[in-house]
Amino acid sequence: MCPECNQPVDQCTCGAEETIAEGDGIVRVSRQTKGRKGKGVTVITGLPLTSAELKRLARELKARCGCGGTVKDGTIEIQGDHRDSLIEILKTKGYTVKRSGG
Repeated sequence: MCPECNQPVDQCTCGAEETIAEGDGIVRVSRQTKGRKGKGVTVITGLPLTSAELKRLARELKARCGCGGTVKDGTIEIQGDHRDSLIEILKTKGYTVKRSGG
């Protein structure tokens, strides 16, 4: 529930939940397997977007990669190792992107 308008968070109209994660302006793309029984996901962090914009971008990235994914805690998780293609997609959108991790 939104504390300002007392609506469910996904139906909030007051904009109280519209916070943008602060960072250094660099979008980082990494691969993680921890806590996923060995299955790898590509994690995108550092995007200066609101939660609604993150969900929209995640939907587009999942469609372009042909796989599933989710938005958790201000990061986008895409199933599988799609780092190279995601870096290219994000660069064409105008973000400064770095490959993070191994």
